[in-house]
Amino acid sequence: MDCRVCPVIGDPWLMMSGGGSGGGSGGVGGQMLGGAFSHESEHDLAAMVSDFLENESSCGADSRCSSDSDSGFCELAHLADKISYYKVLLDQHGIDMLSVVNSLILSINAMDLEFMRCGSCNTSCIRFSLVKLLRLSGYDAAVCTSRWQGTGKVPGGDHEYIDIINYNNSGNSDRLIIDIDFRSHFEIARAVPSYNRILNSLPVVYVGPLTKLKQFLQVMVEAAKSSLKQNSMPLPPWRSLAYLQSKWHSPYQRQIHPELDPVSDPFDCQRKLCNGHLNRLKSLIQFELETDRNHLKKPVGRVKVDRWRIRTP
Repeated sequence: MDCRVCPVIGDPWLMMSGGGSGGGSGGVGGQMLGGAFSHESEHDLAAMVSDFLENESSCGADSRCSSDSDSGFCELAHLADKISYYKVLLDQHGIDMLSVVNSLILSINAMDLEFMRCGSCNTSCIRFSLVKLLRLSGYDAAVCTSRWQGTGKVPGGDHEYIDIINYNNSGNSDRLIIDIDFRSHFEIARAVPSYNRILNSLPVVYVGPLTKLKQFLQVMVEAAKSSLKQNSMPLPPWRSLAYLQSKWHSPYQRQIHPELDPVSDPFDCQRKLCNGHLNRLKSLIQFELETDRNHLKKPVGRVKVDRWRIRTP
């Protein structure tokens, strides 16, 4: 494998607009972990980015506002309150599952990733390692790959995340969504400070149902519009609500084991990227836990999450 060049897949809007410095996650290790885009969807999205920037070049080429306007600040402050409210609304099962997922991620080490080599580094190795640990703990977890076709101004694409399925006594099932790269979905160019504060207030790892996920998406789209508006910039189609919802609401396939990709060079670029993604993710989780410890009083004791464990006769 030729490892002289190590491309990093990121948000085309950030790369092509030159505004990556303002859209980062901030905090500890505030880089994007990287999305799960196929080569085909990357090509389609890159073409749409180019067309979008050409058509909208007159809407903000000379505007590079780096601070909040008075009206924009008030609007974003209101949306920040909504995010805080939605986070508090987590039920006990959701809080417990988030604690379990964060603990398992923090227990993953570089050696675990060696057994989960699955092609180019888009954090798939971390997802499959987490799924393995969740299944060993008794949860029906799997890596889900969703795909959707582009329609109108919404580009097609694919996305990778984790779900846990719980079957209740009536034969119905509940689905819990886990996204280990949650904040990166909302990275935007030239973000004003108040938008970055909202972005950093989001969970590092999203754990919850689709209904609550949609609430976060709606707020973040409005916040992105407000921030971009202050720079006279339109909302790009890959940050629209329709595009974001497609990531988790589109048809998907569940997979428990990765398609292994043997690696001969122990110090190849992909290995370094995987380890770098894992270290940044763990740093962000640890920082979040330390911050929340001062604001949330959680009951001390053993976490009870039997509701989501696989029931055996």
